[in-house]
Amino acid sequence: MMGFRFYAGPGLGLLAGAMITATPLSAQDREVPYWAALRYDEVRMRVGPSEEYPIQWVYKRKGLPVKVVRVHEAWRLVEDPEGDKGWIARSQLDPARGVLVQGSGLADIRAEPTAGSALRWRAQPGVVGRLTGCRADWCEVDIGGRKGWIARNRLWGVEDLPGDE
Repeated sequence: MMGFRFYAGPGLGLLAGAMITATPLSAQDREVPYWAALRYDEVRMRVGPSEEYPIQWVYKRKGLPVKVVRVHEAWRLVEDPEGDKGWIARSQLDPARGVLVQGSGLADIRAEPTAGSALRWRAQPGVVGRLTGCRADWCEVDIGGRKGWIARNRLWGVEDLPGDE
């Protein structure tokens, strides 16, 4: 586990849920599957599609990409980078594409989408950022306000899905 979530256990599900704010319907009512990202620093994943269900995981990583695989009213069944599935309220998800650096060792972030271009910096596995776009085997990312190109195979959240625009 990369440290982006914590097991909630049976007792945490009894706590009052966070206030849910409105999200425009059109922003996340699209064909599934599609990519989204966690909107807040703390997001709860539940075992079912309502606040009545126990909390399965508490995520502590704003911007973490998740794959939305099913829709039920104001809830989304999502899959996280480790393959676990659970329900998150639509209001807790950002429709902008996030990415997660994966693999072992530092990942090179380059000035252009080629292995020979200037090295800008390196990112550790587990770092999250925004996806700007992809070209063949390279994707442009924004990590903390710094932009650069990273090899597509070093990212989770870049697979083309039917619901992505």
